[in-house]
Amino acid sequence: MISVARHPRSGHLASVGASARTLGSVLLEPDAENEVASELCQLLGRAILPVHAAGGPGTAFFLSHPGGEFLLTAEGVAAQAQRLGLRPSITEPAGVAGESLALADLPAQWIRDARLGVAALPTGELHGFAAGQGWRWRVQPVPATIAVRADDLAGFGVGPVTAIVLALGVDVDGGRPLEVAVERAVRDGDSLRIDAALPAGYVGAPVFGVRPDDVGEISLRCLGVVLPGGHDDDLGPGHPVATLDRALAVLPAP
Repeated sequence: MISVARHPRSGHLASVGASARTLGSVLLEPDAENEVASELCQLLGRAILPVHAAGGPGTAFFLSHPGGEFLLTAEGVAAQAQRLGLRPSITEPAGVAGESLALADLPAQWIRDARLGVAALPTGELHGFAAGQGWRWRVQPVPATIAVRADDLAGFGVGPVTAIVLALGVDVDGGRPLEVAVERAVRDGDSLRIDAALPAGYVGAPVFGVRPDDVGEISLRCLGVVLPGGHDDDLGPGHPVATLDRALAVLPAP
């Protein structure tokens, strides 16, 4: 089940299925936001993985990079991560992989950058572990080619932009459903900040936005990684975003 939601300040749940065409602004109309959110689920829904951590649930996502494939999340999530949830849609054949994978079973170590707030796990050991257990990953990594660039950030200006978070939430029974939160992000110096508190499980998730090209067609961008939130006296509740252009600099060169 996929839930596409807006928080109370937006006033309603977002429906999926409207048809978006040419867009002239990075702050989208609701119908266009819904369409982008729906397409993200179709294109990249299998990039998203739940993380079970000592400090609470988080989200990670597969990233395809010239230096290899990585699992990317917030550094705070990686520091306390214990297990990776194995969603049925991202493993095959069905019924073989089990429900989770203990990180203690893997020799690979997280590449962590506490200053930036992100961590990356090379996925070679994940694929090797799966092969040894008789199953394989069936994922849709986020391509590094859609990472936000410095000129994109400059183009966002000072006003809010649409920020679409693809995450594994936490339901009342402790399940981890795939969810899409449509929010707003604002510039915070050279970085971005989501200007609302996000639900449990969203830290470490990827944030997406769009940029119009010269002829008005939209271009998808991965803005970055959701970091732990807090309350800023000037900005109110929200979450900083570690922009993906900086996160990529942490990864090994190809």
